[in-house]
Amino acid sequence: MSRTGYWLFGLLVVAVLASAVAVVYSKYLSRKHFVALQEIQAEQERIGIEWGRLQLEESTLATHSEVEKKARDRLKMHLPNFNEIVVIRR
Repeated sequence: MSRTGYWLFGLLVVAVLASAVAVVYSKYLSRKHFVALQEIQAEQERIGIEWGRLQLEESTLATHSEVEKKARDRLKMHLPNFNEIVVIRR
């Protein structure tokens, strides 16, 4: 084998090794990004579940009976008696 052949062979060995390292690094990055994606999707699912729970809680708290109960208990409101009603006419 000539001197040029050795250089070419050495260059090819270096290229194959560089390619192998690039493949391994690419696979590492792929796995790393896949794990990050799974974590983000799990967080998205948790947020979606919490959002549904909060919407249910909001609809429960906004019912007429719940509002009336809070008005009676917290604000000490009541339905007016007949003598407490004032009608204003123009």
